Amino acid sequence: MSTTRLLILGLVKWLQPVHGYDVRRELMSWNVDQWANVQPGSIYHALRKLTDEGLLAEVATEQVGSRPARTTYRVTAKGDREFEELLRKYWWEYKQPIDPFGAAFSFLPALPRREAIAALRNRARLLETFVAGLQEATGPDAGWMKDKPTHVSWTFELTIDRAEVEAAWCRRTADRIEAGEGVHTGESDSIQT
Repeated sequence: MSTTRLLILGLVKWLQPVHGYDVRRELMSWNVDQWANVQPGSIYHALRKLTDEGLLAEVATEQVGSRPARTTYRVTAKGDREFEELLRKYWWEYKQPIDPFGAAFSFLPALPRREAIAALRNRARLLETFVAGLQEATGPDAGWMKDKPTHVSWTFELTIDRAEVEAAWCRRTADRIEAGEGVHTGESDSIQT
């Protein structure tokens, strides 16, 4: 939950006092469910947990008409310290992103050669399609980026660069396998170099 903590503490600090609904809406507009694995339903849970831990404080709860009650939050001094600690930790440390593809690739020899080639080329196409979509969504004509800070577009640039590099790697690796490198299921058990 550390990433969720950082995002929520930072956003509440930035917008405070702020309703939980507005925290959720803003984070979802950042697509945090895709790049930070923060699910929409977990945001309200995290707000309650951070409040229970004394990192956030409830400022007020109000209900308008038949709408659900909305709680307004602010960051406490303890929450501010936690935010600063997490912020610096993630700026100064590197942690490799977790992608289930890494686990699957560990068993590359279990796939027949032709399937491995096809799967890698397909992954490259998927990544290239993903990049094209992001470029269109974040390009100069993308209206939704106009009200976002500049650094948000830089985050998308990083995502695009990573996906482009991985797509190129997938194609190179598919070419190596197609050229006969490696051992795959149904082939000789001898290790090739």
